[in-house]
Amino acid sequence: PLQTSNENTLFGMGNPLLDISAVVDKDFLDKFGLKPNDQILAEDKHKALFDEIVKKSNVEYHAGGSTQNSVKIAQWMIQKPHKVATFFGCIGSDHFGEILKKKAEEAHVDAHYYEQNVVPTGTCAACITGDNRSLVANLAAANCYKKEKHLDLDSNWELAKKARVYYIAGFFLTVSPESILKVAKHASDNNKIFCMNLSAPFISQFFKQPLMEIMPYVDILFGNETEAATFAKELGFETDDIGEIAKKTQTLPKANTKRQRVVVFTQGKDDTVATVVLDIDQNDIVDTNGAGDAFVGGFLSALVQEQVLEECIRAGHYAANIIIRRVGCTFPEKPDFH
Repeated sequence: PLQTSNENTLFGMGNPLLDISAVVDKDFLDKFGLKPNDQILAEDKHKALFDEIVKKSNVEYHAGGSTQNSVKIAQWMIQKPHKVATFFGCIGSDHFGEILKKKAEEAHVDAHYYEQNVVPTGTCAACITGDNRSLVANLAAANCYKKEKHLDLDSNWELAKKARVYYIAGFFLTVSPESILKVAKHASDNNKIFCMNLSAPFISQFFKQPLMEIMPYVDILFGNETEAATFAKELGFETDDIGEIAKKTQTLPKANTKRQRVVVFTQGKDDTVATVVLDIDQNDIVDTNGAGDAFVGGFLSALVQEQVLEECIRAGHYAANIIIRRVGCTFPEKPDFH
């Protein structure tokens, strides 16, 4: 039987971004020096990209940001009660910020944004070509999250402490590693579950120090094959076998020895490699934007209901397979998952 979840059982913190997605052509990618399938942070040279993509005839807006997507999907999988998932992040006091608040409410996520009016709400341009999507994130306000102005406030910290499962995407390492550390240590000290995602190759490359500072507190680590390979290279693992990388990652130092670290690497159309499970059949998952976040969301929904690892992975695959058939990180009204 499923363990029923209570309000605020799942806690997520990250970069709330408004996704602006449109189908573009190869010339558009070339013009801005983009790879067809990638996730990068916007630089000055991408400023015009945001101006151009909003003028596309097929442009769509969705609430986004990796962590927010995952907790939103976890909430959707669980359905009732509402507000199982809490979400913290920074937005601007502007139109895009209002849209994000409305979308979070529609998704029944208990979002508590830190609002400031100096920097506008962050956006993410999703440039779609065929099955690929190249993501360019302009963090803007998301980058302005301040631990002492939000996470440390008594009412917010009390809310964070209510959770049993914590999930933060690696992207947030670029914003507030000190906030992640506070949450991760709390989880570790109280034998709760702290989950993290490698998120993108650039995180392991350029934010390796904060990543490795959090790693001892990570109970479940997610990533795809490309991220796993980059992580292995940065740590000098000297293997490109995903299973081996997972095993070596599992044995990295860990603060809370009561829980063995679980490493879950998705390999696009192949298999998901988890360090403690073998032979998982995976049909036709495409690792595009949304699919990775959805896999984590499905996984978390089963995890907060205290399911075994195989069930968590099955729920992850279910959610990912629903999402890859839809534009943006959207989903039907109710899941058909048993």
